[in-house]
Amino acid sequence: MKKDKKSVDLRHQNILKYVRENGEVRSEDIAEMFGISLMTVRRDLQLLARKGLLHRTHGGAATIDAFYNTRKLSAEVNSCRDSISEFAASFVNDGDTVFINGSQTALNLLRFVGNKKVHVITNNGWCIGADYQDGVTIQMTGGDLRGRILIGEHTLQSLLEETADKTFIGCAAVYEDAEFVYDIPTEIGINEVMITKTRQHVYILADHTKLHFREDRSSSYGSCTYDCEHTLITDELADPVIIDRLRQNGTDIIVVPIRREQLV
Repeated sequence: MKKDKKSVDLRHQNILKYVRENGEVRSEDIAEMFGISLMTVRRDLQLLARKGLLHRTHGGAATIDAFYNTRKLSAEVNSCRDSISEFAASFVNDGDTVFINGSQTALNLLRFVGNKKVHVITNNGWCIGADYQDGVTIQMTGGDLRGRILIGEHTLQSLLEETADKTFIGCAAVYEDAEFVYDIPTEIGINEVMITKTRQHVYILADHTKLHFREDRSSSYGSCTYDCEHTLITDELADPVIIDRLRQNGTDIIVVPIRREQLV
């Protein structure tokens, strides 16, 4: 087996792609899929998890979103995400039209808009069955359903026909060099369409667990940078060194205090 850096990086990218296509996989399936030993699988998953690209599970790995969507979050992380959602809602004005992508933290801001009239255009299936204020109207894009998120050409075409005042999007991870990672690579194109059709401002919501240092960008998969003016909203538990480096890389950042009453 080749062990040069190029072949190892390629294997890591293929493992990431395999995990992201399936949401959660067993180590045995990865070993069989790529013809490698379980020891190599465990070593690869440990490295990828340390870089914040996936989560280790008992016996395998899962995408970051799948991990959080299927497991109960700690009270602390829940509080951080609610704090971010509530703060983001303060940027929504009465009468606004907003884009929201597949992020649950972004979608959650609708709980905090009060009596404002807000029209939401989204590909986020988590909104189905949710209870919002009467002033909130939701227009879903079409598309192919991946988990709870609509993706594909129909989603893109739907968005191209719309405009919004503001866009609120989430991500799977953020590196200190202002690179944003997504579990489903096609989300990048969807986000970019939302951004180009936004009249005012773009907000990216990411709690502290999604902010990471990055030593080797060659293993990235489903990542992008944003050239447009945007604001990253995170919480006070975010690493101050990462915050400082993001600002040095031109990212506007708002650090939100945690709603600590939820931790009692």
